Amino acid sequence: MTNHKDKSQNIFVDPHKEDSIFEKLPQEVKKWAASLPWHQRRYVLSFSYILCASSPDKQAEFLDDYIADGLAVKMLQDIDTINRVNKYLRRFRAPTKINEHVLRNYIRLYYIHAAQDVSCQTKQYLESALKLVINTEERNQIFNYILGFELIKIVFTMSWLQHERLARLQTNQESFINTYIKPIQYAHQVNGIIVPKDKGVFFAKRDYYVQIPEISSKKLVKLVRETFPAKKVNKCGFIITRHIKALRFDFDYIFQQQEQEGIFPGEFESIIN
Repeated sequence: MTNHKDKSQNIFVDPHKEDSIFEKLPQEVKKWAASLPWHQRRYVLSFSYILCASSPDKQAEFLDDYIADGLAVKMLQDIDTINRVNKYLRRFRAPTKINEHVLRNYIRLYYIHAAQDVSCQTKQYLESALKLVINTEERNQIFNYILGFELIKIVFTMSWLQHERLARLQTNQESFINTYIKPIQYAHQVNGIIVPKDKGVFFAKRDYYVQIPEISSKKLVKLVRETFPAKKVNKCGFIITRHIKALRFDFDYIFQQQEQEGIFPGEFESIIN
């Protein structure tokens, strides 16, 4: 005669229940859930109910406290990847260096950003965080995300003249401009950061084209999230790491100082506008 414990474990192993919730769990999780006595299963149910009934912001706050520290420590063990990402960050002269604090902040930012993509619903905060916990490949995406996010932040703080120089360095200028420069310049305009006036007048253009954006750190993060989906930020980081010349970045050339009289020679023609 099958005892009560055997019956309760069948929901985890019954081959006829292919659409069962438990079939979507990793094998080790199913084994753990099947081994729980009744009173502990009540705890799981209560916990699940409270978490799912909470607002996305509350879910994000809980997940930050519950998993970010452990994930950060685990990811810090990948020394080779961290050194490689830090090398690229130094190349861009980014002030950020990968450490536990930076990883923790970016882990939280990543699963919030991923859940807020147009194709996602805000209820998927939990799903994004779960992927990070159980999927090594997904965790590796965090490093691409950090690299892409930091580069996009730098481009956001460039003048439009510096955008022009950066774009001229790229092998596929048109793709780079459409993918990164135009969305950033549009964000500059709609947020009142750089507002072009008399765009058709040569000398008027000199004023706004050389203007350095003034953006607070908090606003900068918000602008990146609102302008680019998390997948595009990931792809930016992946492109950088794929090949050393996939994205050309010459800091001295881009940020060179010039007198305004010499900025726009007669033969100058924007490749962006």
